[in-house]
Amino acid sequence: MNTIKTFFLLMILTGLLLLIGAAIGGQAGVIIAVIIALAMNFGAYWFSDKIALSMAHARQITEEEDPELFRLVAEQAELANMPMPKVYEIDTDSPNAFATGRNPQNATVAVTTGIRRILTREELAGVMAHEMAHVGNRDTLIMAIVATIAGAISMLAIMAQFAAIFGSFGGHHDDDDDGGAGNIVSLLIIAIIMPIAATIIKMAISRAREFQADQTGAHNCGNPEALARALEKLEMGSEIRPMKVNEAASHLFIVNPLSGRSMARLFSTHPPIEERVRRLREMNVRPNYGSIDSPNYDLPDSNDRPNF
Repeated sequence: MNTIKTFFLLMILTGLLLLIGAAIGGQAGVIIAVIIALAMNFGAYWFSDKIALSMAHARQITEEEDPELFRLVAEQAELANMPMPKVYEIDTDSPNAFATGRNPQNATVAVTTGIRRILTREELAGVMAHEMAHVGNRDTLIMAIVATIAGAISMLAIMAQFAAIFGSFGGHHDDDDDGGAGNIVSLLIIAIIMPIAATIIKMAISRAREFQADQTGAHNCGNPEALARALEKLEMGSEIRPMKVNEAASHLFIVNPLSGRSMARLFSTHPPIEERVRRLREMNVRPNYGSIDSPNYDLPDSNDRPNF
């Protein structure tokens, strides 16, 4: 269902892009819109992971630096039947994590230093399973494409605003004052409404992919309850210590890193934590304790409360 919803919304987003292109320049405008989208998607395909890691100020770490984290990530990669991804760390007290990469062979997972302080090993395993699910479901690539199409719509909307200022619409000039005014108003409406609609669709797609990653990750690690507990802790931690990160990269994280800001809640790329937790706890999956128990892992016990 989430996959069908994603495909449907992506088609609508593409339609909006072509519509605004046609409104600006007719058939030529459509061609320009397609060229802009293709160019931006080419860049997103090859460079979105590097851009995301740079935005988050993440640094790559080696297995020698953190063997326990590497062991945990390797376990979840094996459970997901995926290659071992690169591992990055973000130096911040805000607890969070994200994945990026165009495919499983070029995947990266990143965790904050703050997430290590508040989650048990099984909870962190659930988080890593969620992130590996994003890569396996191609969510990182899908969201990069969605973001670039939405960006192209915003770019064309700016062009539409300039076209309205200079009184042109669809590449034609109208001598009739009423008709010309109507065309300018129509173009301004398109220039204002289209980016808002694109943003709403982008958020809807992001929320659908989060639900899907929760389900896939919980199934792979075999412990939806651990992931549910992790989400509750991460939501609380993110509200107390919101992360300083570019808003354009906020959709990548497992919980909204900007949730400490009131305006960010109104335009969240993430579903409500309560709904995610409810769905996870309704899943009938046996815990895969064989892959996540380890007495040597230096994290709090399951009964410990998070200490922010």
